[in-house]
Amino acid sequence: MFLRNYSTSGSSQRHKIMNPKPALAVKNLSVVFDENDNKIHALENISFNIHQREFICFLGPSGSGKTTLLRLIANLIKPTSGEVNFMFGHPPKIGMVFQQPNLMPWRSVLDNIKLPLELENDIHAHEKALDMIRLVGLTGFEDSYPRDLSGGMAQRVGLARGLIHEPDLLLLDEPFASLDALTRERMWTELSNLWQAKQKTVIMVTHSINESLFLADRVLVLTQRPGKIKLDMPVDLPRPRKDDVRYTSQFGKLAKKLREAIE
Repeated sequence: MFLRNYSTSGSSQRHKIMNPKPALAVKNLSVVFDENDNKIHALENISFNIHQREFICFLGPSGSGKTTLLRLIANLIKPTSGEVNFMFGHPPKIGMVFQQPNLMPWRSVLDNIKLPLELENDIHAHEKALDMIRLVGLTGFEDSYPRDLSGGMAQRVGLARGLIHEPDLLLLDEPFASLDALTRERMWTELSNLWQAKQKTVIMVTHSINESLFLADRVLVLTQRPGKIKLDMPVDLPRPRKDDVRYTSQFGKLAKKLREAIE
């Protein structure tokens, strides 16, 4: 459905060779929330690097601080200690996609997608939005409204809107959690193909082992609260990834390793 395919390996080692300097460096990050005089230690001493064009998944049980970590990277909240450093050479553009696409019901697909560019007064917003519509496979639905879209189609609009301003970093907070199982699996393939075409740096939060392995170059497993990094595992599966990769012995071995780390 998407535009380009690449036959190169998708391992994190490839990215490290191509990009010796990290795009993002998280160092000694800790977060303590003070709620009703109770201190909640959400994250403790988190450190990792991410390289340009890497696709990273945060995986872990509920309450491990995955979304908190994403919000810290997005600068929506501040850490109690530690730092997040971007190495893009300029203030980074960040795109975010949430569990719910949060589309404006009174705006068409086209108008929802081009909204970020309208806010930037981009005179080419219309043409760029049409290009994104083609990229995410929604040609013919330009004038449709959110009420007319399936869950998967609405989430494609959300992805297109998150990417249209060419962010340096795309943050995904369980974007497929509300979809049924079959639609969710189809969206894995579509997101993987979209990443192949756009080659953006992506960080995604998920509860799904299979989802993280199908999409990511590396999976970072967080412990129960306070969240710490228990495992930083490269996913050495070839790209582009097809559905049948999930039935290979290598996929099974990696899934077993992740499950053991979570349990």
